[in-house]
Amino acid sequence: MTAIDPVANLSTLIRCPSVTPAEGGALAALETMLKPLGFSVDRVTAREDGTPDIENLYARLGTGGPHLMFAGHTDVVPVGDEAAWTHGPFSADIADGQMYGRGAVDMKGGIACFVAAVARHIENNGPPKGSISFLITGDEEGPAINGTTKLLEWAAAKGERWDACLVGEPTNPDQLGDMIKIGRRGSLSGTITVHGVQGHAAYPHLADSPVRGILALTQALMDPPFDAGTDTFQPSNLEVTTIDVGNKAVNVIPAKATASFNIRFNDTWDADSLKAEIIARLDRAAADGVLRPGRQPVKYDIAWSERPSHVFLTRNNALIASLSGAVEAVTGREPKLSTTGGTSDARFIKDYCPVVEFGLVGQTMHMVDERVAVADLETLTGIYETFISRWFGHAAD
Repeated sequence: MTAIDPVANLSTLIRCPSVTPAEGGALAALETMLKPLGFSVDRVTAREDGTPDIENLYARLGTGGPHLMFAGHTDVVPVGDEAAWTHGPFSADIADGQMYGRGAVDMKGGIACFVAAVARHIENNGPPKGSISFLITGDEEGPAINGTTKLLEWAAAKGERWDACLVGEPTNPDQLGDMIKIGRRGSLSGTITVHGVQGHAAYPHLADSPVRGILALTQALMDPPFDAGTDTFQPSNLEVTTIDVGNKAVNVIPAKATASFNIRFNDTWDADSLKAEIIARLDRAAADGVLRPGRQPVKYDIAWSERPSHVFLTRNNALIASLSGAVEAVTGREPKLSTTGGTSDARFIKDYCPVVEFGLVGQTMHMVDERVAVADLETLTGIYETFISRWFGHAAD
């Protein structure tokens, strides 16, 4: 049957140079795989001023419920130094049991395996007693403006409703069966600007160095800890990611200094309560600190990133049990249910239906010589095929 081999599927997808925002032929290839399986396919281009147009794909098999969505992305990060690759980044070469190529694990491999799993399910059992859909974006590795969010809105406006979603991101740290992601921490970013008075470094009484203030404010953000963590989430953690003054002259005191930060936060907080805590810390540090003895307290501004990512935790037992059972049945390992790591498009999907994540081993994602064990492609396909059967069985109960 067409698309039943995950290795062939992945080879086809890797050979499509779909570096964000380019479609690169990857969605066209996926459409070619899905249509013979009976899927109706829509190619949806999303647009917004100031951002590149993004091609996305939505495909559905079946018309009734229950409705299972598989979500992912065909866009990939740039290859970096192509000369440093042992095999071409879009060659899909196989050597020593490994397939090489950008997107092999993040996450064309997951898509290739789920397509193969659906094809095998149809061959062995007929079409599912319900519906399966693919929601695939070309903008996950980019700004994520014209991708999953807009594709979800488009589909929902058409009347699409989902009962559960599996995102095929590479969740396993060491081997298949290690980990299922059942939630994600939130993410909030901002930039602080401290205002001083520019002047000559030899005449500090005529100037105020904002560097003194930015150091005091950033220290207040990093200590004390925001919390000790919860039963299901790690402690919230703030990192100062850059401090800049834009000053190329060693004998000039700068007029301002900026610092950017990102905090990954657990369900102790939401974005609003976390912003309030950060501002309270900054206000205390600004009031206690001065740029120079005898001068005014530190003056600062803060600019927040436009779209914080909100923390979420999935508690849908039918979804989690179906996937955990499938992983254990195929690999013999009981997967850890985790909320670690960064963000993914699951943060958008959770507003529409319960969502979990499970895919390949992610050790080489975004690296030179990104690669996947060919044997893992067959194993993941088996897990997905077992999951499909188990989930539709649970959903029908």
